[in-house]
Amino acid sequence: MTITDRDAQDQAPVFDQLVSLLDAGNASFRVLEHPAEGQSEAVARIRGTRPEQGAKAMLCVVKGAAPAPVLAVLPGPARLDFRKLGEAIGAKKATLADPALAQELTGCVMGAVPPFALSPGIRLIADPALFSSNLEIAFNAGRLDRSIVLAVDDYLRIARPQVADITRGD
Repeated sequence: MTITDRDAQDQAPVFDQLVSLLDAGNASFRVLEHPAEGQSEAVARIRGTRPEQGAKAMLCVVKGAAPAPVLAVLPGPARLDFRKLGEAIGAKKATLADPALAQELTGCVMGAVPPFALSPGIRLIADPALFSSNLEIAFNAGRLDRSIVLAVDDYLRIARPQVADITRGD
């Protein structure tokens, strides 16, 4: 997967916003520049991190009385349980958002969405498995060619996600 110069320009505001947020929160983090990659396993190899440290962010839409976007964050190798995600916020089920809607709401292409709800109206839910055995998490930072490695404590303090079991057990 390659990233064009225009894509990089379009994604820069999210990257800049994220770095500013982390700087303002006195977070312990580092930025890694690398070839553009959106797949969890491949980007973990590039970063030199374990796949379980990867914070995979998936924008979903919850079905119910008032459909609403929710950003589900889980370890890179894990699979999202859409029923559990829906139940975590009091709905029957959630579905993956259409890529065009995800890009519109997050300002990022699929695979580059960071595990932060930077847009108003997006709920943030993270699976506890991401934090149970990691001191740091790693994620694409609004761009496919930039990652951030961030202390778990700082992520929880700054992002303030709802923590709930949202992964599949298989």
